[in-house]
Amino acid sequence: MIRVLVCADDTDRIDSDWGTGELVSLISDTMEERGWGKSHGVTRHQLLIHPDIPYTSHNSSMCFAADLNEADLDALTGYAAEFLARESASGSDPGLCIAVAERVKEPELLIAFGRKAKDTVVTKQEACSLAQQLGVHLSEHGGTGQGVIGALAGVGLRLSGNDGRMKGKLKLKSIDGIATVESILAQANIDLVKSLEGVLLANNELVRLGNTVKPVLQNGKYVLLVAPVDAGDSGGAWQTLTKQQLKGY
Repeated sequence: MIRVLVCADDTDRIDSDWGTGELVSLISDTMEERGWGKSHGVTRHQLLIHPDIPYTSHNSSMCFAADLNEADLDALTGYAAEFLARESASGSDPGLCIAVAERVKEPELLIAFGRKAKDTVVTKQEACSLAQQLGVHLSEHGGTGQGVIGALAGVGLRLSGNDGRMKGKLKLKSIDGIATVESILAQANIDLVKSLEGVLLANNELVRLGNTVKPVLQNGKYVLLVAPVDAGDSGGAWQTLTKQQLKGY
């Protein structure tokens, strides 16, 4: 088995019925259905918002990591490329990046590119040149192909293990909206529950579940971050982060 990172960007338009996250999730699902490998979830990676950068709504790319049968790498690459070319919205500028983690020649450069794309306007030529240098698959599938920038950046950020949040919201069983840490860990793809200050919660601690329950990536693990309950709230010592708080991840 090999560890692969698959990322796409700029596949939709503001009036599309679906977003890049949905398309990347479908690629991930198909990979598993065909027995090529096992996905470890889709994450969203926020990139720079700037007048010189064309983007649909939030300038974020979507990436999943997977344990893949090495013999199926070409099949996954071919399928993902064909799927994006066919299913991306008319007028979009889709790009695809697929990297075999252990074969990236200089992973620190790929991670640095991802971080740079969060703070600086980078060019398509920079992305293509770096992908060629590192031996990473990067391809255009319509329009200007500008999405290759976000696709490469998303792979770098996912590779870092310290950027992004899980796509979608988790629906967890609870009693009156409150669950123990032990119950949360048993129900979902979450490795740890921690406070914003980095304190690891014990299994018996209580967490009030808000409207947006989703883990973030920290040190390569899915971490559900929590904050102290609001003053005057009853039940539970902790609460999951609000949508606004999660924007920082």
